[in-house]
Amino acid sequence: MLALFVLYVVVEVAALVAVGSALGVLWTVVLLIGGSLIGSLLVRSQGRRVLDGLRRASRGERSAGGAVADGALFAAGSVAMFVPGLVTTVIGLLLLIPPTRWLLRPAVVWGAARWLPQVATATQRMRPTVIDGEIVVDRAAPADSASSAAGSTPVLEGQVIEVDRADRPAGDFRKPHR
Repeated sequence: MLALFVLYVVVEVAALVAVGSALGVLWTVVLLIGGSLIGSLLVRSQGRRVLDGLRRASRGERSAGGAVADGALFAAGSVAMFVPGLVTTVIGLLLLIPPTRWLLRPAVVWGAARWLPQVATATQRMRPTVIDGEIVVDRAAPADSASSAAGSTPVLEGQVIEVDRADRPAGDFRKPHR
């Protein structure tokens, strides 16, 4: 992480020196301020556009993958706009304008399709075991403190449909499900 930060500082300083020597210090400052102002306007206008695209995707009027990819590219561009420096400002501006997002959208969708199955596999272990069943009142069992008013004990009857946990084989009812 430290190496990445050092690389960022070196690239930004080199860009400022190169632009400053080519255009002059005053024009470099004007370029930085102008880029920030344009970026602020783009964040506002394109943010509305991206949110509208996400709303349309939720209604089924647009592909969800494209809307989410636009949102991710917009978010990356917005963050880049607030990181100080000439190179990050240029990257942020490029990610905020629609033609660049249209060009990068397929790459983002492709990358997400490759990455998300790994995330889904990793999080699948965190899902609880679902048992389809119903509560049946057992009138013959002695009453406990929770159901003493009714005079009966609730009993869960059901069948395990699918167990996806590696620590317990399917049909093993001896371990409590708590």
